[in-house]
Amino acid sequence: MTIATNNTDSNTLMLSRYQRLIEISQQLNSTLDLGSLLKKIISAAKELTNTEAASIMLIDPSTGDLRFEIASNIKPQDMEDIIIPKGSGIAGWVALHGEPRVIDDVTKEPTWTRKVDDTIEFQTRSILAVPLRTHNKVIGVLEGINKIGGGGWDESDINTLTTLAGQAAIAIENARLFQQSDFIAEMVHELRTPLAALKASTVLLMRPDLPDNKRSDIITTMHSETERLSRLTSDFLDLARLESGRTRLDILRFDLKKLIEESVDVVLPQASDKHVNIYIECDHFTASADRGKIKQVLLNLLTNAIKYNREKGEIRVQASEAGEGGEQQPLVQVAVADTGYGISKEHQKHMFEKFYRVSDTAGFTQGTGLGLAIAKQIIEAHGGQITLESEQGRGSTFAITLPLATR
Repeated sequence: MTIATNNTDSNTLMLSRYQRLIEISQQLNSTLDLGSLLKKIISAAKELTNTEAASIMLIDPSTGDLRFEIASNIKPQDMEDIIIPKGSGIAGWVALHGEPRVIDDVTKEPTWTRKVDDTIEFQTRSILAVPLRTHNKVIGVLEGINKIGGGGWDESDINTLTTLAGQAAIAIENARLFQQSDFIAEMVHELRTPLAALKASTVLLMRPDLPDNKRSDIITTMHSETERLSRLTSDFLDLARLESGRTRLDILRFDLKKLIEESVDVVLPQASDKHVNIYIECDHFTASADRGKIKQVLLNLLTNAIKYNREKGEIRVQASEAGEGGEQQPLVQVAVADTGYGISKEHQKHMFEKFYRVSDTAGFTQGTGLGLAIAKQIIEAHGGQITLESEQGRGSTFAITLPLATR
């Protein structure tokens, strides 16, 4: 009688799980933003297998190594330092053989090491790892960590997570393909304008009756459009690497005020040309981030603040504590405020979209339209946020949050 009750309970649990799997599968298949998709997958993994944490590691095509893409128990900046060599450890074995592994007690598993736990200050007790398999290959590993309640995983857990991983792998590949095709289409469209200008310029230069002064103007135009093409392709590659996850952050501790001062020094000539004064209001904060990438973001924000400012305007760069982010990570906020013409509510909705540009005061668009999209990717990769506050006629303030060093 007891056994029958247990079987009934087990069947009810499986039915409930598969009904939930169908719902989750529909959500995954309708999500084409890779970041949102990965969050949904690990949330579903935790829910369906009743675990404390979950993670996704994807295979780096160039090396075959596994890299953490997202984990519910690891801060984004800590993930950058963790690489699982091809075939090594529990996850490496799963990726290589394409089969699930259940480790009910990691202390009894010879291939398990404390390296990851020591890095993230976490205690792993048990692991259920399954391959993320598409139609013809394994692209990564999905893990459930620490069964809640202390019991071991059963066949139902393995089947459930394996089914979820199969749906997740296809959804991940679809999101990647969508990003690539969508981005390439936008890029080709953007390249047409400078290419058309160059083509028209070469046709005009071939005319024997072209006056010398016109010839000089056309050469200047060609130089400008060539520079624009160069910036477009560089920004395109930069953003493509960020969106695909191939760009790895070099996390260091550094003095944020020194970096701000260094960035301001770079743009001072542009500010002087427009008679714009820049003021820095910042204490000494020790940030924990990729210094080069954060400098790239600051330079973009400062350049925009100059470009869209008034003659004899002002820019204020302020840094202040910003509370805590995920996993109780202390944050610092850097705000770049200008006294320019401001941005309308309609334009504000699109400011961080790829190739979106606001006309300047002369009615012309400048730049590649990728700078803020790149900045957003960089800041979010650090676990921070980038925000905009603006009012027409009263200027704009772009603000970013970054993790502070804690040790």
